[in-house]
Amino acid sequence: MKYLSVDVQHNTTLAPFVSAIFAELNHAGDLHVLSAAFLFIFSAYCAAQNLQSSVNTEGDLGTVSMGILYTSFTLFAVTASPVVTWLGSKRALVVGTSGYVIFILANLVPTWYTMVPASLYLGFSASIIWVGQGTYLTSAALSHARDNNLPEGQTLGNFNGEFWGMFASTQVIGNLISLALLRDGKDGGSVMGKNLLFVVFLGCMIVGIVLMCLLSKRDEKGNTAPTHSSFGAMMKYIVAPLKDRRMILIIPLIAYSGLQAAFVWAVFTKNIVTPVLGVSGVGGAMAIYGAADAVCALVAGRLTSGLHSATSIVSVGAILHAVVLFWLLLFYSPMGGLLGAAVPLFIGALWGVGDGVLHTQLSALLGLLFEDVKEAAFAQWRVWQSGAIAVIFFLSPNITLQAMLILMAIALIISFGSFLLLTLVVEKPSTTRS
Repeated sequence: MKYLSVDVQHNTTLAPFVSAIFAELNHAGDLHVLSAAFLFIFSAYCAAQNLQSSVNTEGDLGTVSMGILYTSFTLFAVTASPVVTWLGSKRALVVGTSGYVIFILANLVPTWYTMVPASLYLGFSASIIWVGQGTYLTSAALSHARDNNLPEGQTLGNFNGEFWGMFASTQVIGNLISLALLRDGKDGGSVMGKNLLFVVFLGCMIVGIVLMCLLSKRDEKGNTAPTHSSFGAMMKYIVAPLKDRRMILIIPLIAYSGLQAAFVWAVFTKNIVTPVLGVSGVGGAMAIYGAADAVCALVAGRLTSGLHSATSIVSVGAILHAVVLFWLLLFYSPMGGLLGAAVPLFIGALWGVGDGVLHTQLSALLGLLFEDVKEAAFAQWRVWQSGAIAVIFFLSPNITLQAMLILMAIALIISFGSFLLLTLVVEKPSTTRS
């Protein structure tokens, strides 16, 4: 009996320590699983998206489908936050993957009757999966910080750095798969090669769904999101972040993050890469863009500790984008030879650095500034970002490259100025809190 009582006392003493270790492994493990799931799903989707203007050319089916997709994404993102609150972030992530699977299946039989409905549904499911991702990742990071007495800003930066670094790698992996399977075709490859490619993409999607199902369910005791008993109450919760001047000031940067991403997909590949490297060079250029994006996201995440560090990091990304835009606007002209071929690749790498900065810092900032209404805050991110993406897809066929570059430069100046104003608005409260 004496030894039994000693063992019981010993186990009781160890229990909090053991539970703390498992909690730490649980939060970090969920981050790794979430990142891996998105890696598989979006390696397939991002490569498929990059190919739409090349493989679905009849009647501009691919480009029109992407415009419809992001318009649908914008509209559904408005109401995504209460849906994610109702489903829970894990279930929202699993449900959200269904739209990506259907979109890949539609590409195996690409007609207006398959691509348009698939694009509309993907707009809905994308709004669910991305609001769920932001909510789940923020919850895991904040829980990890509290359980281990770590600074919340730094932990959010580390978690977002790993996730967005892995996510940026999708451009590398997906485009290399496309390059390998379509290498014999100049305009999207043979029908057989294209179908094999989308079957491989479908396999990637299935692996991603399985990984999503392995995530831990997160029921936050500190979650203050209300239960919406009426449509009016639901709308009040959705628009709540818009009453906060911090959200108003960060929206221009959110919109620019969408503009600059769509600029790469719809303008850079068509007007900068293709004239020099041809259609076959798009995959390689986008792989370099994705590699720079991934490395920058990882580094920027590690360097993030709060608003001040985020300001410095975003400033670096904004300066790089400004250099690229003004270079293209004032000095760039396609050249032959090795140097001419290297220039689009170098531009892609610089642009990827800026993209990695924006996504990492925006995600961390929204988690820090809007912890109490994070579902609604991440929904606002997707509303404004996807709306900006849709604008580029619809505008790009109808305006010149020069006009697009001027539009992008103006958007960058406005968004960066608004972000600097945000830092001034938040500076005093954050100083007092620390």
